[in-house]
Amino acid sequence: MNLANKLTLVRIFLVPIFMFFLLVNIPYGEYIAAGIFILAALTDSLDGYIARSRNQITKFGKLMDPLADKLLVSSALISLIEKDQISAWIVVIIIAREFAITGLRVIAASEGITLAANWWGKIKTITQIVAIVALLLDNYPFKYIGIPFDKISVALAVIFTIISGVDYLYGNRNVFLSSSK
Repeated sequence: MNLANKLTLVRIFLVPIFMFFLLVNIPYGEYIAAGIFILAALTDSLDGYIARSRNQITKFGKLMDPLADKLLVSSALISLIEKDQISAWIVVIIIAREFAITGLRVIAASEGITLAANWWGKIKTITQIVAIVALLLDNYPFKYIGIPFDKISVALAVIFTIISGVDYLYGNRNVFLSSSK
């Protein structure tokens, strides 16, 4: 197992640890959870870079990397619903987009087509991570100067989630059209 795949597994194993610190009422738990989330999110960029730079892209990585990403973001968002820090409808939009794109990728894979992520998807991921961190940190330090950065970042994450989903589905509509024949 190469380093990139090990980092993907680390991200998956960090999810329950992240959730523990976020959901169990312990001193500074939210801040520890935020640190774990940031570390896990950084492994996403790092594992992709390592796999590409070392030419070590594997079937395992192609399957597990996006799964690890979705697991991390979904667990954070669902936990934030429980903590009453984000509305469920926002989380449903974000997770529904992920299901739709995953479904499209499954259809494409069944036809031997690999669908690469595009830059809208990268912007979506960055805005989602920033929004989650802002919520985990309870809008720190912006709350002290009256800037609702957490709300702004959540709005941007929703906007880019929708744009990236529409762009990805429309840009790959040929997969739907060819699979319906």
